Amino acid sequence: MKPVIHLEHIQRIYQMGSETIYALRDVSYDIFPNQYVAIMGPSGSGKSTLMNILGCLDTPTDGDYYLNEVNVSDMDDAELARVRNKEIGFVFQTFNLLPRASAVENVALPLVYAGVGKAERIKRASKVLANVGLGDRIHHKPNELSGGQRQRVAVARALVNNPSIILADEPTGNLDTKTSYEIMGLFEDLHRAGNTIILVTHEEDIAKHAQIVIRLRDGNIERIEHNTDRTIATGIPPH
Repeated sequence: MKPVIHLEHIQRIYQMGSETIYALRDVSYDIFPNQYVAIMGPSGSGKSTLMNILGCLDTPTDGDYYLNEVNVSDMDDAELARVRNKEIGFVFQTFNLLPRASAVENVALPLVYAGVGKAERIKRASKVLANVGLGDRIHHKPNELSGGQRQRVAVARALVNNPSIILADEPTGNLDTKTSYEIMGLFEDLHRAGNTIILVTHEEDIAKHAQIVIRLRDGNIERIEHNTDRTIATGIPPH
């Protein structure tokens, strides 16, 4: 099986005046289809930088990032935008929904950028909303929905283009405990349905839902934990 994500000696360096910041130093890793991966680390460990690179929101200073065997490391902004819309479904902590648009309109938004006709957009968005348990809320605006329902809308929007990966950044950060468990249950359902999920979190109980936990420190992978059998490997595990 070929990896959906192949990272090869990824570095990300920022120049802040006279100071050089090494956000990522030498990250190599493969993520395969239908894996459920959590990325963890203290503040400044590089997890947000890694998420931005995985999501094609940023490019590495050095090294190569292959997404479905295509090297996206040197793409320009327009090319990255096309890859993002086609290959990556984003779920954010703050939901990022358009306040004046209905649930179905919010979910259909990626399809607008993909050039899908209106009737097909509404059909596909309605189906995905039903799949996340919101079939009776498709015409509700965000202020008419609970926090958990808004996050379900965000998850549906991430799924509507049938992306290669779902990238979730602290998806339960703005939710209460009960709703957080409901959303994590939804992610487990998505994983069982065959989706590849990458979760960025600082919460240990949220990371436990993933098969694999990548722990970053000072821009490096400190260790990999496999939740399936609770064994811990140091460095990059063999695949």
